[in-house]
Amino acid sequence: MTALGLSALGFSALGPVGVALAVSFAAALVSAVVGVFTVLRGQAFAGHALGDISGAGGAAALLFGIRPLAGFVAMALGGAAAMALAGGRRIAERDLASGVVLGAGLGLAALFLYLDATMSGVGGAASTVMFGSMFAIPPGMVLPAALCAAAALAAMAALARPLLLVAIGPDLAASRGVPVKLVGFAHLAVLALAVGLAAMSVGAVLATALLIGPASAGLRAARTLPGAVALAAGIGVGASWGGIALAYESYGWGGRHGWPVSFFVVALVVGAYVAAGLAARMRR
Repeated sequence: MTALGLSALGFSALGPVGVALAVSFAAALVSAVVGVFTVLRGQAFAGHALGDISGAGGAAALLFGIRPLAGFVAMALGGAAAMALAGGRRIAERDLASGVVLGAGLGLAALFLYLDATMSGVGGAASTVMFGSMFAIPPGMVLPAALCAAAALAAMAALARPLLLVAIGPDLAASRGVPVKLVGFAHLAVLALAVGLAAMSVGAVLATALLIGPASAGLRAARTLPGAVALAAGIGVGASWGGIALAYESYGWGGRHGWPVSFFVVALVVGAYVAAGLAARMRR
C-alpha cells in the first residue's frame, strides 16, 4: 500500500472502494439535508431511535436473504410510522414515543441477530449490521442507494418550507393552514430513508453520527439555512470519503486487518463539529 498519494482515478476504480464511495456519498448527502431540519425540530433522539431500529431490519435481511438496504429502510419506515402514531406535538411527547419504539426495535434486533447466529450461521452479523462493513457492500446496492437518495432529496425539496415553519412554531404553522401532523409524518418518513442509507454505510448504531454531526456543525458555523445545508453536506461527504481513504490505507499500517471505516468517519465528523464550534466562537 502506498501513502495517501493515490490518484483519485485509481482510488475510485477499485471495485469495493468505488462502491463504498458511491453509497457513502448518497448516505452523507441525504443525511446532511435531512439532519439540518431534524436538528431544527429538536428530533435528534428520534433520528437516533430510527437508526437503532433499522438494525432490526438489517438483521432480518441477513436472516431471510433479502437486500440489506431494503431491510434497513423498511424497518426504519415502520418505526417512523409507529412514532408518528404514538407521539404528539410536544417534544417531550415525541421523545417518549421514540423511546418506547426504540425499545421494541432493539428487542427485534436482538432476536434477529440471535437467529442469524444460530440458524443461518452468518458470521459477524452483529458487527456488520450495527457498525457497518462498507468495503463489503455489493455493487448491486449502488443503484438502489442512488434511487433512495433521490427520493429523499425530492421529498425534502417539497417539505422544506412547511417543515421550517413547523420547526419555528407548530401553532403558527397551523394558523397558516399547514397540516402539521402530515408534515411531521412526512419528515419522519424521509428521516427513515436517511437513517436506512446511513446504516447501510456506517452501521445502525453509528448512523446518528452521520445524521446529526454534520448538520449540527453546519448550523453552528453558517449564517444562513442554505449555507448550513451546504456546509453539512460538505462535512458529511468529506468525512465519509476521508474515512474510506484512511481505512483503505490502514491495511498498510501493520497487522493482518485494517481499521474499521466507521471509526474514521465518526472521528472526522466529531472533529468537524468541534472545529465548527471553535470557528463560531472566534467569529463572535
